Amino acid sequence: MSEQQPPSKTPGQTGHPGELIAVDEDMWMDVIHKMDEVYSDLLQYEVALEEKNAKLEESQQFILSVLTSMSDIMVVCDRNGLIEDVNRSLVDFCGRDAAELRGQPIYELFADELPHDLARERLGSFGQQAVHDCELPLRARDGSAVPVSLNCTPRFSAVGKSLGMVITGRPVGELRKAYHALRQAHEDLKRTQQQLLHSEKMASLGRLVAGVAHELNNPISFVLGNVHALKRYAERLQRYLAAVHAGEPPEALAELRAELRIDRILGDLPPLIEGTIEGAERTRDIVDGLKRFSAIDRDENRAFDLRDVVERAVRWVCKAARDNFHVAVELPDPLPLTGSSGQMQQVVMNLVQNACDATAGRPDPRLAIRAERDDNRVRLLFHDNGPGLAPDILDRIFDPFFTTKPVGMGTGLGLAISYGIVERHGGRLTAANHAEGGAVFVVEVPLGRKAD
Repeated sequence: MSEQQPPSKTPGQTGHPGELIAVDEDMWMDVIHKMDEVYSDLLQYEVALEEKNAKLEESQQFILSVLTSMSDIMVVCDRNGLIEDVNRSLVDFCGRDAAELRGQPIYELFADELPHDLARERLGSFGQQAVHDCELPLRARDGSAVPVSLNCTPRFSAVGKSLGMVITGRPVGELRKAYHALRQAHEDLKRTQQQLLHSEKMASLGRLVAGVAHELNNPISFVLGNVHALKRYAERLQRYLAAVHAGEPPEALAELRAELRIDRILGDLPPLIEGTIEGAERTRDIVDGLKRFSAIDRDENRAFDLRDVVERAVRWVCKAARDNFHVAVELPDPLPLTGSSGQMQQVVMNLVQNACDATAGRPDPRLAIRAERDDNRVRLLFHDNGPGLAPDILDRIFDPFFTTKPVGMGTGLGLAISYGIVERHGGRLTAANHAEGGAVFVVEVPLGRKAD
């Protein structure tokens, strides 16, 4: 009987389950390396997942904070008009919990059956088209019907599928209060602007009062002198007429006529009367110009001649300025504009006065005013021979309260107000340094119809 052979063994295995034999070290190193790679990938995936979760949570917190902070009410509906979510403003408005409202039809928020029907009519196409400024009454916490202005916007999935609508709104009463407050603020701003304009105008007039007084003194003195002459002539004529009515003989009347110089009086009367009328009219024009300049002319829109405005402004400033300040005016005639002659005169006076101040240190201070016009616009140029404008103030020269003058010599409002006046007349005011030296200010405005 032959000796029994042991059973054959499969390479790599022992007789015990799970035990490996004939596995070299390299194979074990490969297995360990693969395990390290898998573990490293798992760690990276876990870190990336935690970062995404953190960002997702941050985004959710941000969206929640925005929705919570919204003062407008907001409702999210599905395509069937069922409420999916609401914000805190709606909960506070209607006095119902968000959990209670979810799943309810949007129409339950409206006050009664008629608004229900209107809402179905206007908001029936959920997710199809936007609705803007739809005013419907919603039932408030106290049961009252409060009109609310609603805006509805469709919402879609990432693939463009309609998901329903987002409805936002604000009680109309709050909107009306906001509009009223905005309108009141606008009126207050306009009133303040007019007061500021008038104050600066009075300040300009105060600086020029000496020149205006001199301007008035000339025609008044002329009229006064003519009236005294007329008074003397009237006494002589009265004496001669008394002799005529007394029946004096012709020889005596002829002698008296020669003595009283009646013929000379009769020759002087027409020019005296004409001169008196001219002086009175001149005084009237000056007073009228003062009145129009100092008046608060809100939204005045009348035809006037810019040439007359410039000449009057130059005359007033020069009367109160230094004797050696010379202004050369070269303007075509006429220059019809439409707007406020008083405000445009304020612009011209400010520019002339600024040129006078800027050239104070020059031995021959002068200002040249000329106009360039085409069919539709006129450009009025003010070129002085002063030191010009420093580059660092060119960008700020029209800012309110900006001034280069010493304290007490200027308010810093003249150019800012002038800039606004020119803009309201449809034009623009610019400043630059002239190539030949000095500063040049340009007023460009559209021409209007010719003044009557």
